Amino acid sequence: MLNNLKEYIQNNRDAVYVLVRRYLAFDRPHLLRSDLMDVMTRHAQETNNNTLLQSPFAQMIRTAQEATAESPWIYFAVRPRVAQWVYLRLHVELMEIEEISTTKFLQHKESFVTGRDTNDDWTLEIDFDPFERGFPKLREKRSIGSGVEYLNRHLSSRLFDDLGKGDKHLLEFLQVHSHKGMQLMLNKRINDVQELREALGMAEDFLQTKSPEATWNDVADDLQTLGFEPGWGRTIEQMLAKITLLSDILEAPEPSNLEKFLGSIPMIFSMVILSPHGFFGQENVLGLPDTGGQVVYILDQVRALEKEMRLRLYDQGLAIEPQLLVVTRLIPESNGTSCDQKVEKIAGTENAKIIRVPFRNPAGEIIPQWISRFHVWPYLEGFTVEAEKEIVAELMGRPDLIIGNYSDGNLVSYLLAQRLKVTQCTIAHALEKTKYLYSALFWKDLEKQYNFSCQFTADLIAMNSANFIITSTYQEIAGSEEVVGQYESYSAFSMPGLQRVVNGIDVFDPKFNIVSPGADAEIYFPYSESPRRLTGLHPEIQAMVFGRENRTNSRGILNDPEKPIIFSMARLDRIKNLTGLVKWYAENPELREQANLLIVAGNIDASLSDDQEEAQQIRSFHELMDTYSLDGQVRWLGTRLDKTLAGELYRFVADCHGIFVQPALFEAFGLTVIEAMISGLPTFATCHGGPLEIIEDGRSGFHVDPNHGGRAAEIISTFFKRCRSNSGYWDEISGAGIKRVESHYTWKLYASKLLTLSCIYGFWHYVTDLDRQETKRYLEMYYNLQFRKLAEGIR
Repeated sequence: MLNNLKEYIQNNRDAVYVLVRRYLAFDRPHLLRSDLMDVMTRHAQETNNNTLLQSPFAQMIRTAQEATAESPWIYFAVRPRVAQWVYLRLHVELMEIEEISTTKFLQHKESFVTGRDTNDDWTLEIDFDPFERGFPKLREKRSIGSGVEYLNRHLSSRLFDDLGKGDKHLLEFLQVHSHKGMQLMLNKRINDVQELREALGMAEDFLQTKSPEATWNDVADDLQTLGFEPGWGRTIEQMLAKITLLSDILEAPEPSNLEKFLGSIPMIFSMVILSPHGFFGQENVLGLPDTGGQVVYILDQVRALEKEMRLRLYDQGLAIEPQLLVVTRLIPESNGTSCDQKVEKIAGTENAKIIRVPFRNPAGEIIPQWISRFHVWPYLEGFTVEAEKEIVAELMGRPDLIIGNYSDGNLVSYLLAQRLKVTQCTIAHALEKTKYLYSALFWKDLEKQYNFSCQFTADLIAMNSANFIITSTYQEIAGSEEVVGQYESYSAFSMPGLQRVVNGIDVFDPKFNIVSPGADAEIYFPYSESPRRLTGLHPEIQAMVFGRENRTNSRGILNDPEKPIIFSMARLDRIKNLTGLVKWYAENPELREQANLLIVAGNIDASLSDDQEEAQQIRSFHELMDTYSLDGQVRWLGTRLDKTLAGELYRFVADCHGIFVQPALFEAFGLTVIEAMISGLPTFATCHGGPLEIIEDGRSGFHVDPNHGGRAAEIISTFFKRCRSNSGYWDEISGAGIKRVESHYTWKLYASKLLTLSCIYGFWHYVTDLDRQETKRYLEMYYNLQFRKLAEGIR
């Protein structure tokens, strides 16, 4: 690319010079991708130079994500392919372009903030790349997020080709499995691989003489004499299948067989799921500050995981009760929730619990009030120590897996995993860095409100320490051709005066795996399943939707109940963009004529909100209602719906042949999108983030760009027009949405894949050098010398 670019610039010096002068004349030094494109397109039109748009220089501009301009230089961050970066600088007067290092590009960006040349400064540079050299990495962008498949392909051949050591490692791995003193899989009667092969053959011959329905207890004495212990299966049929599979692996290891076998080994009996911030409870918490989809996600996750763990243990022939703990914060001033209860059983489970641990001040006193997720950092280390004691006491030992959620939970999972020597899984849900423009570069301006210095440092620690990372979509990891992924944004960035990250995370690392969640199948199901419908709720829902009841926390009524309903439900914050949706609707007369708008979000009274951002959104919502006279067409409910009522509300809107719109500026995944689609609602959702993958545009739903509200409103209006001209079109999109969710986004699929991942990563960490000891030591230093100092400064 660079050679073609150099040649073009030299041959078209005047044309390029005029264009880049326009970049230098821009009203700010930092130019976004959209700025670069808009200036170039406008320049080509004004100069009637269409050949420019087909040039190598235009191709560079199209793939540039940002630039900084200060005469006589322009610096470009170019992303020619997903997760691959090149940094260039162009001398405008000399018309010479060259490739520069990541460090030099970041130094240049910093100079606009610090006001000085940083080439010779002593800024701390964070670089994880030296510790990753020689570590297996993916090569193709299409493989990103499929880490476990890659590891199996790459390591199984290497392992078993290593002079037979792979067989020995697998034998040793099977021998170490036990649960609270009970030996599993193999006992000491088998001492080497040859004895294992012989024992497998004898066991296979013996089991083939027994009834397939017979159980372990019927053959235990004979199999234990051969060297086998419980864990091979409940029935003879299951035991034979697993024994045959292992024999095939020892004969000719094949990655898919190895994955299937490892996923069936009893390894995960207990796990801890961490989510410290917000009001974590089962009722009356949604809509409270810092409390939303993550709570729903974790509770549904736990129910699915317990069910899958219990099924696997049963099939493995083990009478072991799985144990799952959600560890969160105890909040004495609980705002009418159960967050002041130390222990709470999770509804819909047999044995899962919420364990709450308090935050304490330096004197050891419990802090009673809620604390924003942006200000929890000084309390997490003490929280970890106290949580460890509670976990070990509750489980009577250490867990088999620790899962962190969000930045704070992931940092605690790092600390706990190091202390307990346990496998660590990280789930980001949403990384704040991508939500706020230039949040790293101008971190000092945002520090008082958001403490991004702690958060971004904690993110880097958790990402690099995790044994594996779960994401809901590919977008979350590596974005798209046009948009940088959430994790990818941590590959290189600068926080002037604090740290310069030149290699923060590599999205080609096989620790990344896409495991998409689903919706609670007991609550969210198609509107057409009449026997399951909660028709007793319909009078309440009808009054609530159309404004026929006197609800204090609501505004507007729907004067024409015959119109279909445009429905949306989310937190009332800037990112969710619900006020944006109201504006789209208000400014499109045709859409207002076609449908009503129903919004369920936040409070109606800004004075009732403790969140400044929500209060501002409330005021904006009222202003829109007043300005566009929407009170007869828009119904705004400032209420918190329980899941059961929400599920039937989706279906009620589907009965009216309505739609669901998710207009977020960015959405990491989009649980409401899944809920709406499985309910049968044609769904329109943001093209920025997870919904881009969930929805097949024009087939199982529609993508809308929240940055182009007018166009989004037209897409929605066109749908209603087509429904009027084609009576089957609504049903077509509705049915395709249901099928899409059923085939790709269920909690059963999620739980099965997560448990299989845990087993496989456990195996590879045991038999190879995946521990990354050098990285761990670097992280310990980074945590102690950087993060702790930053956290202490918040108090």
